[in-house]
Amino acid sequence: MIILQLRFLLVSFFTSIVGEAQYVMQDAVLMHYIDRRFLSFESRLEKCNQDILDYVQEFRDFSRRMISRLEGLKVYKAEIKNEVEHLLTRVERAQRDIDYFESTRESTTCVEVDEDLVEKQLNEDAEEKRKVKLMLNASCDNMLAGIKSLKIVKKTGDMHGFWMTDPGKDHLKIYFLSGSKNNVILEFANIRAFSEMNRKLTPRRVNLPSSWQGTGHVIYNGFLFYHRYGSLNEIVKYNIQRRKVTDRMLLPGAGQIPAYELFPDTKIDLAIDEQGLWAIHAEPDTSGNLVITKINHMTMTVEHTWDTSCNSKNAEAAFLMCATLYVVYNSPSGGTSRIECVYDVLGTINAYEIPMLPFPKRQRSHSMIHYNPKEKQLFAWANGSQILYKLQTKQKV
Repeated sequence: MIILQLRFLLVSFFTSIVGEAQYVMQDAVLMHYIDRRFLSFESRLEKCNQDILDYVQEFRDFSRRMISRLEGLKVYKAEIKNEVEHLLTRVERAQRDIDYFESTRESTTCVEVDEDLVEKQLNEDAEEKRKVKLMLNASCDNMLAGIKSLKIVKKTGDMHGFWMTDPGKDHLKIYFLSGSKNNVILEFANIRAFSEMNRKLTPRRVNLPSSWQGTGHVIYNGFLFYHRYGSLNEIVKYNIQRRKVTDRMLLPGAGQIPAYELFPDTKIDLAIDEQGLWAIHAEPDTSGNLVITKINHMTMTVEHTWDTSCNSKNAEAAFLMCATLYVVYNSPSGGTSRIECVYDVLGTINAYEIPMLPFPKRQRSHSMIHYNPKEKQLFAWANGSQILYKLQTKQKV
């Protein structure tokens, strides 16, 4: 009897243990399932979050591209507007020429009209010259008679570049811009510091917000004026001391072809003389002849434009002195640089009576020649050398 009771108790005990084990197993399976579901949910949340971040980044990139294109469209709009205005000006000039040539045809009924038109044209030309003289305040009456000597100051930097003092300031600082595409200005205290250039006389370094195009920049009254790289005809006015852009302008008709055939990197060549800031460029519409523009350096606006008879073929550089353009030519293989074409905006110099003016020493080619009206000499860059040319002048006849 006791044995039967013991068996019964043992069976009951083992039955309860097996039941509890089954419950524990079921709970473990359930917990494992729930854990896997949570892991799957977390993975999906992470993927959703990453997708959102990717979409946000794509939207930001798209926004930047759209803003950049809109800015480019604004520039293109301004360039097209300037080109249209320039074209309208040329159409008006052409129309005046056509009207004049038609009026000069032989006809008995138009003799009096021809005389009136000729008189009107002469009066307009005289008035135009009077306005130009007033604008230029034509007190400068010197012209180039010869190039006396040269001095090679230093040979440094790239094969092409720009260097000069500021003719609008009293200091003697040298500004050095190496290369036809760069954005770094080196400012030296004087020409001695530039020529020696040692560790004790380190130059001041100025980084521009954009690169320049070519070597046709100028320094004037503390500002650097340069053709911005990547633009057709945008001229930037940059304050060197404050290190910021203060103004910009678009030069109508410029930038389509090189100003000088022998140095195609320069599309717009800026120049300084006794009258201020000028720009030199060539246009396809003028068969490659050079066009000079007087620019108001304060307002960055065009004051007057002249189509010259000097062609850009075989030209390597040019400069202005007393409102007169002097164009320097050479051979494509290199040789003796020489001035062969002169254009006086006031018409006081007979270009056909001026002899060819050679440079004193054979240089393979010049990539930059700029006149400094304060020092009355030429700053030049030839084959990586920085050169000074002394000038011989005489009074305009």
